[in-house]
Amino acid sequence: MSGMSVLDPPVERHLGLNDALHPDRIWIRALRFAVGVFVLVALARKTFDATLPGNDVDVAQLYSEFTVQSNLALGIVLIISAALPRTRLPEWWDHLFGALAFYLVMTGIIYVVLVAPPEEPWWSLDLYWPQLAHHRVAPLFAALDWLLVTRTVRGKWGRPLVWLSYPAAFLVFSWVRGAIDGWYVYDFLDPTLDGGWPAALTTTAQVLVTFLVIATLLHGAGNARSALAVRHTRR
Repeated sequence: MSGMSVLDPPVERHLGLNDALHPDRIWIRALRFAVGVFVLVALARKTFDATLPGNDVDVAQLYSEFTVQSNLALGIVLIISAALPRTRLPEWWDHLFGALAFYLVMTGIIYVVLVAPPEEPWWSLDLYWPQLAHHRVAPLFAALDWLLVTRTVRGKWGRPLVWLSYPAAFLVFSWVRGAIDGWYVYDFLDPTLDGGWPAALTTTAQVLVTFLVIATLLHGAGNARSALAVRHTRR
């Protein structure tokens, strides 16, 4: 494929399209590097701001946020993906990338629906710039990368459930932490607010259903993208 490394399984279909969108293309690696650095620099700024007097959260609370954890992982994975050819990375790397695309898409959705101030339009770019990086740029880039860049590894039917293991663990962690120190990372998880546990559990159940739907859609989209490159009769 025009000097690009041969993926495993190798590309069999639509050779021109998949060559143009090969993960080793210099422009794809450059974009991944740029966005990865942007996301991590935004996190560094958030971390610094968390040390300032009067900030809403301290550093420990900041790194308890789903948004921060998922963006930290995405930034690192993007930079590694930019630095190394795809063939130098394990097969499960694509599954990891899909998981992060899923987490970032959910980060963007949850921010718009449950976290953003009511007066802030969902399309607004007028945000504190690290929030813009983590709630707008990173989710959009991760989704586009997952949908467009050439991949040949197909996920099995249980992949969405594997992806959901981290959000489920995060919920348990958030409630345990809240019970210990009284601080809940997001208001919709806080059983001490109006409605108590019934309201918190109802909203959480709705969020988990949304997570499962989006995970299934992104899993299917990833397999559809793979099918554009490989006739999957072997896997």
